[in-house]
This record gives sequence, C-alpha cells and structure tokens, in this order.
Amino acid sequence: MKHFAIAEITITDPGWVPGYIERTTPMVESRGGRYLTRTSDIEHIEGDRESPQVYLLIEWPSKDAAMGFYESEEYRPLLESRKAGSTGDFWLVSAEDITGRARIE
Repeated sequence: MKHFAIAEITITDPGWVPGYIERTTPMVESRGGRYLTRTSDIEHIEGDRESPQVYLLIEWPSKDAAMGFYESEEYRPLLESRKAGSTGDFWLVSAEDITGRARIE
C-alpha cells in the first residue's frame, strides 16, 4: 500500500539545506519515492498553528520503502543535520480511506 511522508519544517539554520536537498532527492527517488510537493508557497486557511516555512509531501510505494529510506545509514547524517538546523513535524500516512467511500490511487 502506498504511503505519504508529510513534513512541516521551519528552518533555524539554513546551512544544511543545499547539501541536504542535493543528496536526499536522488536517495528518495532511487527508493521509489516521488516528491509531490516541496514548497514554501503555503496558504494557511484554517486552524491556530503557525505555518511552517516548508511543506513537503513524498509519495512512497510502501511503508517499507519509506522506512527503509528514513532508517538508512546513508540518510542518517542528513537527518541529523536537518534536525539540528530546523524544527518541525514529520508523519508517515497510509494511502487509504478508512470509510471506504473515496477512491484512493
């Protein structure tokens, strides 16, 4: 089953960003991930939370593919640099409709 990685990131030290993007993009793609968005063009239309600086959505072919990337030795130093230079939340969400009403592709 497909899964989506969703991240809301606020950058506190931009030094990590160029190398992170350069190295993680091919890592994600080589493991079957597909970026659906990586943007700072965010319009907050409901709720009380502050908008992040960056919103990211990656489609993965499976939970195993997503976790294989996230837990890989290759990604670990980049993960640490991201965590040191930003704040935010990261989720892994299954591509399903628990009501069975919507068609999820």
